[in-house]
Amino acid sequence: MGKDVSDRTFSREDRQRYREKVQRCLDALARMLTDDVFSFPQQQMGLEIELNLVDQKLRPAMANSEVLEKIDDPSFTTELSQHNLEINVPPRPLAGNEAVDLEQELRRTFDNADTKAKDAGAAIVLIGVLPTLRREHFDPRWLTSNRRYTVLNDEIFAARGEEMVLHMEGSPMPGGEPERLRSYAESILPEAACTSVQLHLQVQPDHFAAHWNAAQCLAGVQVALAANSPFLLGKALWHETRIPLFQQATDTRPQELQNQGVRPRVWFGERWITSIFDLFEENVRYFQGLLPVIDDEDPIAELAAGRAPQLSELRLHNGTVWRWNRPVYDLVDGVPHLRVENRVLPAGPTIVDILANAAFFYGAQRALATQERPLWTQMSFQAAEENLYSGARHGMGAQLYWPGIGWVPPDELVLRRLLPMAHEGLRELGVSDAARERYLGIIEQRCVARRTGSSWQRETVAQLEQRGADREAALIGMLRRYIDLMHAGNPVHTWPVW
Repeated sequence: MGKDVSDRTFSREDRQRYREKVQRCLDALARMLTDDVFSFPQQQMGLEIELNLVDQKLRPAMANSEVLEKIDDPSFTTELSQHNLEINVPPRPLAGNEAVDLEQELRRTFDNADTKAKDAGAAIVLIGVLPTLRREHFDPRWLTSNRRYTVLNDEIFAARGEEMVLHMEGSPMPGGEPERLRSYAESILPEAACTSVQLHLQVQPDHFAAHWNAAQCLAGVQVALAANSPFLLGKALWHETRIPLFQQATDTRPQELQNQGVRPRVWFGERWITSIFDLFEENVRYFQGLLPVIDDEDPIAELAAGRAPQLSELRLHNGTVWRWNRPVYDLVDGVPHLRVENRVLPAGPTIVDILANAAFFYGAQRALATQERPLWTQMSFQAAEENLYSGARHGMGAQLYWPGIGWVPPDELVLRRLLPMAHEGLRELGVSDAARERYLGIIEQRCVARRTGSSWQRETVAQLEQRGADREAALIGMLRRYIDLMHAGNPVHTWPVW
């Protein structure tokens, strides 16, 4: 959300004024889009990586404040739970060898931060869901000491009116039966179990719809290729358990509203768009304000004075609707720009895997967004949504729908169709041949091996259990081996199962 919230409660008058102010921000945005006042100097990418902290026993280390103090780097920030941190990578051009330079920079940054974390008795892990989390780690006392997290927690539970229910059925382990989870939580901390990589792409306003639609088409393929979150509370669940978990952990709807079809706040959407305005307008129309904080700016007056408005209320509201591909309005030195924020990817397993996932997304998205006949004119929005959930549940074992092919496994779809498109998209973006071959080569070999972080975790735990370990011991043993391989830095498709 990116904004602190004062220590106060919100009145009915606050909520009414907030609704009116958000609408005024929306009106200002409409004028800005009409007048085309947005900056677009060059194609830029940005990156956020969420991290887990573990102690010497590989349990969650509730020590983010101490670790942050040791790291002493403004690119690191706290996150929702005390066992989370986040790295914010400043925007940079996509072209040239930037991705290779970024890989080396991230490796140095990560290794240095991990060394500093050890001074606080912790270690950093790049993984989608930490497999050693237990129900007690969702106790509200483990919320990071930041008022906005406490207020958000209280507002979500006030809207819901009852405990959070976590329920899902998993994809079977090798040689096993599907496992089921049904648990309850008294805080939104299950959301903190979902550690992700968020990819940002700055785009021109008139190109935003094509890039967002393309990102929606790719979401199911992305999670199938990059799945790294198979375990939660001791159960083997979806290959990318973050997807259902995040939706359930932030759900403001009691069962009755779910039955009525009220939209969840973690949302794929419901239609292809023609403008970024469609997304902001839907957010305002469908979702109540959770944090009705109002500032003194009049956005219409700012426009009349020739200045770009902050649109603070609209941005704060947008930050409490968790679309898998989120629209972003932001300003740098008073100049506004627009971004697509891609949120479907898990953290890890390694830095090079993260960069490979990013290169595939940026390249394939570019190719799809510039096709003469857009893919989304040949594919229903519901098919794209079904692909997301199929890819998340089954990983490489999913069946995805693609126009002109029909139902196809993700590895075959990537090798036959999307990988050549990603190569072409990166060429158009000016990415160097060395960077393009390095990162898309990893995606190619991952598809050939059909090995993701999730499949490696599941196979390793299954082997440990076959040798006599119970589930808890198997998860700890797997995580210890995972951390060693993560630090070695080789891409996950090369990892030995044992």
